[in-house]
Amino acid sequence: MSNRAVFLDRDGTLNIDKGYVHRIEDWEWIPGAMEAMVALKNAGFLLIVITNQAGIARGYYDENAMNIMHSKVNEELKSHGATIDGFYHCPHHPDFSGACECRKPNPGLLFKAMRDFDIDRNHSWMIGDKASDIQAGLSAGVSPILILTGYGQTESTQVKNDVIRCEDIHAASHYIITHIAL
Repeated sequence: MSNRAVFLDRDGTLNIDKGYVHRIEDWEWIPGAMEAMVALKNAGFLLIVITNQAGIARGYYDENAMNIMHSKVNEELKSHGATIDGFYHCPHHPDFSGACECRKPNPGLLFKAMRDFDIDRNHSWMIGDKASDIQAGLSAGVSPILILTGYGQTESTQVKNDVIRCEDIHAASHYIITHIAL
């Protein structure tokens, strides 16, 4: 039997987007994010972060710095009763490294995670604060939710009206949990 997952954008969804966050001292959880992730884990979902990291292509930081921060984020989350099962990132930016299949709105990272974790797209979700997150989710065949934190308010006009919108990740997790097909 395939796994169900919630794919999560990072900056603006899980943490406050301060621009090119790559050090743990700059990481600040969005209120309710940890509780949302614990609830989703308890409901049986894998948690997989899908993030564009153009700061790597721009030379602001390297993948090692980002991986160290992700490890520390996961340690903190684990102390609250959940873990992120996978971090998938796109280190590219079209202006610096050319086009790629992994940069959202392309669904390449979601497809890779689906293969790696045997994920059932029909019972999985994508939560993000940008139109590119929603497009990646739709292209991968998962149900998208636009949250209104981060860029969500301004990006909302770029997303079709039939896409579910929630105030934040906590509200999105509640929506998913209460709409699980039994």
